[in-house]
Amino acid sequence: MSDIIKLLPDHVANQIAAGEVVQRPASVVKELLENAIDAGASSIKLLVKDAGRTLIQVIDDGKGMSPTDARLSFERHATSKINAADDLFALSTKGFRGEALASIAAVAHVDLKTKPEDEEVGTQIEIEGSTIKNQEVCAAVKGTSIAVKNLFFNIPARRNFLKSDSVELRHVIDEFQRVALAHETIAFTLYHNDSELFNLPKTNKRQRIVGVFGPKTNEKLVPVSEETEIVNIDGFIIKPEFSKKTKGEQFFFVNDRFIKHPYLNHSVSAAFDGLLPDRARASYFIYLKVDPKTIDINIHPTKTEVKFEDEHAIYTLLRAAVKHSLGQFNIAPVLDFNRESNMDTPYAYKNKEAKPPKVEVDRHFNPFEEEQKVTTSGFKSAPSYEKKSAAGWENLYAGLDRKTDTSGFSHVEIEQEPETESLFIEHESKGFSESKETENDSANTYQIHSKYIVSAIKSGMMLIDQNRAHQRILYEEFLRNITVKESVSQQLLFPLRLDFSASEIEILKELKDSLENTGFALSMPEAGVLEVSGIPASIQESEVSIVLEQLLSDVEQEVPNAGFSQTDVLAKSMAKSMAVKTGEKLDERSREHLVNKLFACTEPTLSPFLKKTFITLTVEELDRKFNA
Repeated sequence: MSDIIKLLPDHVANQIAAGEVVQRPASVVKELLENAIDAGASSIKLLVKDAGRTLIQVIDDGKGMSPTDARLSFERHATSKINAADDLFALSTKGFRGEALASIAAVAHVDLKTKPEDEEVGTQIEIEGSTIKNQEVCAAVKGTSIAVKNLFFNIPARRNFLKSDSVELRHVIDEFQRVALAHETIAFTLYHNDSELFNLPKTNKRQRIVGVFGPKTNEKLVPVSEETEIVNIDGFIIKPEFSKKTKGEQFFFVNDRFIKHPYLNHSVSAAFDGLLPDRARASYFIYLKVDPKTIDINIHPTKTEVKFEDEHAIYTLLRAAVKHSLGQFNIAPVLDFNRESNMDTPYAYKNKEAKPPKVEVDRHFNPFEEEQKVTTSGFKSAPSYEKKSAAGWENLYAGLDRKTDTSGFSHVEIEQEPETESLFIEHESKGFSESKETENDSANTYQIHSKYIVSAIKSGMMLIDQNRAHQRILYEEFLRNITVKESVSQQLLFPLRLDFSASEIEILKELKDSLENTGFALSMPEAGVLEVSGIPASIQESEVSIVLEQLLSDVEQEVPNAGFSQTDVLAKSMAKSMAVKTGEKLDERSREHLVNKLFACTEPTLSPFLKKTFITLTVEELDRKFNA
């Protein structure tokens, strides 16, 4: 039998290794930024073109590399971070596997320029698919500049699996933010297609968070701090009233390394128990410092998952620290038996004796005198009032012996929940309701528990879910408006100014045309600010921020290229946000119009999320229930 096991060629092995490390352009960004940090850089610049497909370039002012080090850095398992296996349990650097640059060079064109501070000239290396094409001396400044071009040029299948530029750019921004948040003492700059997205100077943790997520974030932050022998906890939590229904702003850093840890996330969520709105999630920026010997960070190729030696203790300490901050800054209700500060004696009166107040009384004042007189004490008496005759006091009780006349009451109004205004304009054509059998002018629809609409039909009765039905109506309207580009917009007297992060602004830029086709009038006068001067006719001004936040959440969570267009995601998100909710009371005309418009839809039986909008019960089914 012939041998069938063979050693793989180096270029094939590198491409396989690249599949573990380089999954998308954001993976390259992460590895290059971490290398720049390990090089001791104080300023790092990231340039990206076409979301990383065409170019990813990182320029730093670190220590640089000699010609030999520059050549060896592209070899597999070549690293300056560890020398022995024991070093894995005392890591203080980012990259240590020695596979990042080798994996990147295997699937891209790489151009490296580097120069140490004490050298007069630098080194330039050009690599294409693990093959070194050129190495020469060049003029360069202190530090390293590495450009990764045409990612996955030699693996077309992997390149075809990349998502749209907008999706890939969001992943690049996510990796950039994670690194920037963990290293506030380093200046970071991000450019995409020659447009500056971030410019973060050296600062402290709080200002770095504000620089990444916008100036409005500052008022939302509550500091957390705790020092123990096991772990040092530092960072910030977001006030409960600013929490979101997504887990976007949840950041854990262990020894300045971003990690994902569901167990610790549960610890923070447990501390917020009872404080968060319905279905909202806690947001936080937590920095943990532990002994490197007590964690294992080599359990995942991307090093975003770690294993703690004593997870339960860290869980307990973290929850206690967050609870303490919530109580200390009056975020959570607490029992305080200390005296009230407003009951204390003012400082200016602290050493003064209490004196009884002097009360002066005019003893000659006579309220029954008709004229005002001057008393002997020199005080004027109070003005006299005209004495009323007491003879007519019986008139106060006149008529009480007779029976109360109730003929003046035409009707009695009973207080009840206010009904919402009509959901639809009045000139809608009648459709479904005309086909019903109506013998009088009484209501044809009824509402049950402010959730279901009951309507009689020839064969029996119909139960309609008002929320799902309205979602279907709005969904088809938005799709039609976006496609036809005809929508009704109401202009605002005073434009709304809303603050968003840089990544959210990028998403809104992509959706701007579609949003304007639904009735929004948008502009972006400055970085991080969205100005809304017009809104769709079917939305209230107070709901604009809620609709846009829900839209951003849905776009970020939607699986890209899964058979749904951006227009479909937008229409679904807005329909979900603006549809009448369960618990809202509808008047008769709104119920009728909702039924009519539902059955005028192209697919009335299902909501945009493929849930039933109504069910029917025939007379025979009702009879069987009564005769069972």
